[in-house]
Amino acid sequence: MHEYRWPALAGLFLFVGAVAATPDPDFSSFSHDDALAYSQAAIGTTVQGIELVKTDGSPVSLEAYRGKPLVISMIFSSCHHICPSTTVHLQEVVQKARDVLDEDSFQVVTVGFDTANDSPQRMTHFRNSNDVTDEHWDFLSGDATSMDKLARQLGFIYTPSARGFDHLIQSSVIDANGVIYRQVYGISFPTPQLIEPLKEMVFGEPKSHSTLDYLGGRIRLFCTVYDPATDSYHIDISVFIGTFVGLVVSIIFGRVLFKEWHRSIKADK
Repeated sequence: MHEYRWPALAGLFLFVGAVAATPDPDFSSFSHDDALAYSQAAIGTTVQGIELVKTDGSPVSLEAYRGKPLVISMIFSSCHHICPSTTVHLQEVVQKARDVLDEDSFQVVTVGFDTANDSPQRMTHFRNSNDVTDEHWDFLSGDATSMDKLARQLGFIYTPSARGFDHLIQSSVIDANGVIYRQVYGISFPTPQLIEPLKEMVFGEPKSHSTLDYLGGRIRLFCTVYDPATDSYHIDISVFIGTFVGLVVSIIFGRVLFKEWHRSIKADK
């Protein structure tokens, strides 16, 4: 598992312009360090028992997304700057992940946590206004009970403030079994912070128990590399070729040594 340096939380716990029901417990006195510790403590938690609503009004359980990695982003639809900016950046990184991972290898959901206002219609408008067209990305809403439960499981903090509404800018990366695998923070986070954990999960687990699937996944895991110059990922088989060549050279060298050793044994007799 990769370790990342978290950016200063001052840019992650933001003041935005809406008011929703106060979640329990009261997070208004949380320091930045407390907020980060609370969020990080959620890693390893299984997200379960959450019933939400799709934009077409149909109910959906988050368990329905099991079987593939899932990215959960928490927003509220009446936000005019922070949440749209976060969603736009998330969409850019998700597209980069789609380009290098299998197209349908992971799913994304954006959940509106302002239960007083985030109706399916408002979430539809939020999706359309931010031009999200990814067919593996759903926009969900829910009641106060479900949202409180989801926020607790995700380690997500939101609370009203004098200037409106404060919340942690957080996307949670969930594994195929519904367990929180990584937390990603900030409006504009570095590309590898989201794609690396997705890559580990997508390529680290074979789709079947065959040796070919396992080897194929391992090759793609190590040969899918990030290029900071272009802020994108690509397949670099030179890593695999170098390893393969090194292995072949080692085998040949080993055989030569064995023959020389065997020849010297015969000469001594």
